[in-house]
Parts: sequence; structure tokens; C-alpha cells
Amino acid sequence: MRGSALCSATLLIASLLLGTAPVAVADSGDDARRIQPIKSLGSTQDVRFATYNADLNRSAPGELVRDISTRDGPQASAAAELVQLSRPDVLLLNEFDHDPGGRAAELFNTGYLGVGQNGKRALEYPYLYTAPVNSGVGSGFDLDRDGRVGGPEDALGTGAFEGQSGMVIYSRYPIGTEAVRTFRTFLWQDMPGALLPDNPATEATGDWYTEQELAVLPLSGTSHWDVPIRVAGKTLHVLASNPTSAASDGPERRNGRRNSDEIRFWSDYVTGGSTAAYVYDDDGGTGGLGRGERFVVMGDQNSDPEDGGSLDGAIDQLLGHRSVQDPLPSSKGAAEAAALQGGANANHRGDPRLHTADFEDRSAGNLRVDYVLPSRNLRVADSGVFWPLLGTPGAELTGIFPFPASDHRLVFVDVTLGGSRSR
Repeated sequence: MRGSALCSATLLIASLLLGTAPVAVADSGDDARRIQPIKSLGSTQDVRFATYNADLNRSAPGELVRDISTRDGPQASAAAELVQLSRPDVLLLNEFDHDPGGRAAELFNTGYLGVGQNGKRALEYPYLYTAPVNSGVGSGFDLDRDGRVGGPEDALGTGAFEGQSGMVIYSRYPIGTEAVRTFRTFLWQDMPGALLPDNPATEATGDWYTEQELAVLPLSGTSHWDVPIRVAGKTLHVLASNPTSAASDGPERRNGRRNSDEIRFWSDYVTGGSTAAYVYDDDGGTGGLGRGERFVVMGDQNSDPEDGGSLDGAIDQLLGHRSVQDPLPSSKGAAEAAALQGGANANHRGDPRLHTADFEDRSAGNLRVDYVLPSRNLRVADSGVFWPLLGTPGAELTGIFPFPASDHRLVFVDVTLGGSRSR
């Protein structure tokens, strides 16, 4: 399915630059934070790609639309202000409830991003894309083996209702709606060598799910989208996803295994050729990206390369891919938080400056789970994580539990177009 690229009258109008270059918050050489301009349009152009798990999900359908219809919802306002400070050109939001008409996505665009929050400069995104997701869609089976059918863990993707914790993409640049590929219905069992979970009570392998269950169970807990965006005469593929979290898992590791294979899907997809020959999209198209195509993998991948509960090596399938570069976005605020909060953070192996989420310190601790990973044929100009030091501008928008907006942090990468390297 193509989903919907929503274009109301306001969305059809191209964004105006208002006579000044966009700005973004970035770490300086000292503890203060500075405002750093993005290069203006010219023969070369820096484009900021950002991903943000905004936690704009609710417990029942329609609640998010209700909460943000007034234009003064405190969580949505904080999330929008944070985005306005970061000023991405292309923004992926994870954990944003999807409704059939895309009403919530448009309300957040026009009523929050498009309205200056606390004196910040408004953002205009003429183009947005959203589509149905698997979260909350009933499977008809007891997938978690708790003796009941119909709970959030029994859905095709974890969720209390259809569309909970979906995705939306906002863009200053045209989206090639007719060329979008979605992979929501791709079955997990159709991936060669899939890490299907074992029933620990038997000696057989890959037998946690029955044949009937595997016949309906997709790979994607949310969805996988390939959304082409046209920038500076070039097409870039935004590869958006939010793989299943392994936080709630049993000894069979059904969620961790699914998470790893959801990440592997993009690895195979960007490899293309025979490696991606098994791939089919929701419209029946097959295969992955062609050689030399430009892409950016974006989203909350729910996997840290060093710590946390995901399968070992899960995210390394992308981080170590020959066609993918990892700019290692970082922040001083993340390192400060890990040191102050202690707990599980004290035993972590990974660099705390790379953390993108502030999780419970008695269990997971803070982790790097949100990624913006450009293809190697794109030149990276800058990168960062919006996690200000305590007491500095913007820190009130990240905060500590209960968080003003989300327990995740916005991650951005700037790529330079108009002089990119060959793949």
C-alpha cells in the first residue's frame, strides 16, 4: 500500500526561508550550547535528517487526535519546540499514533510544528507521509502463550489498538508518493534463514509459532517504509522503521529475534541484488535498492550495539554494512545523565555520549537505540543528539522522569548534496 501523502492547502505551499538560514542546536567545544546555522541553498546543500521517538501514543484510538486538537497539549508542545530548535529538513517520528485519515499527523504539523512554541521559529513541512502499521492489529492467535487471545502481545505488532505507536515523515522536500514501497505484509517466515523462535519445551527448532500463526505473522512489528524524497535534483530513499522491542521477552526470545531480523531486512535491502531477491512489498514489487542509490536508514531500532536486551550483533548488521556509514551522533548531555543516574549505566560497555534514550536505571539504563545512518555515497557534514546539559537552553524539553515529551532524544545527521562521493 502506498499509504497517504497528506497535502492540504497549507501543505501544498512550499516552505519559505523567511530571509534567514535555518538554525539548529549543537554542542560547542565547551559546556555551553550554541546555535549553528545550516548552509543555505546553493551549488551544494546541507540537508538535515532527524529521527525522534516522540512518544505521542495513547491508550485508546482517537485520544491523540483529541489531545492535540486544542493546540495546547503540553507533551506535543514540548516535542514540537524541541524539533523547532533542531530544525530538521526531513523528520521521522516514531511512536506516533496512526489514524485512518492521518488526522493526528496533520494536526501536529499545522497546530504545533507550524506554530512557534515558546517564541521558537515555526517549521513548515509542505509534505508528509503516513501509512497503516501492524501495531495493535489482531492476529486471532495467542502469540505470547499466556492462555488468552487478544492482548497487546497477541497483535501482529505489539499494541492495544490498531495504529498505536505508528510513524509519520515530515519533509521540506517533495515525497515521491507513487514510488513509495511499504513492507507491512511481508511474512517473517519468508525471510531466508529467519531467526524464528524455538519452543523451549521441545527439542525442535523454530517451533514457537504454529504453521497457522506463521502464515499471518509479518516481519515488521510496525512497518518498513522506503520513501523517496527529491532533494537538489537527487532522489534519496528514507528507509523508516521501528523494530520490535526486546524489552518484554521470554526465554524463547521471540521479540529479540524478530527485532534482529527486522534490522537485517534493511541490511539485505540496501545490499540489493540476489541478497534482496526474497523481498516483496505490499504492492507485489520485489527486490531491494539498485546499485549506487542514495539512502538514509532512520528510526528507533530498539537495539544498542554494546548494551541492553537486544540480540548480540543485531544493530551491527547495519552499523557494519559496507554501504552504510555511522556518523556516531553524540551529546554531552547523554554522558552527564549516565554519570548522574548511575544504576545499570555504571556497568555499561558502550560510550555514554552516544546514548539516545533515558531508560529505567535499575534495569536497562540509558541506551543508544535511535539511528540516522546515511549511505556511504553521501557526505556527512554534521551530526548530533539533542540532549542538552542540565541547566542549559533546551534541557527543560528533555528533562528527567516524568519527561516533558519523551524518554528518547532527537538524533540528526546533516548530509551535503551536490558533491557526493561515488559509492
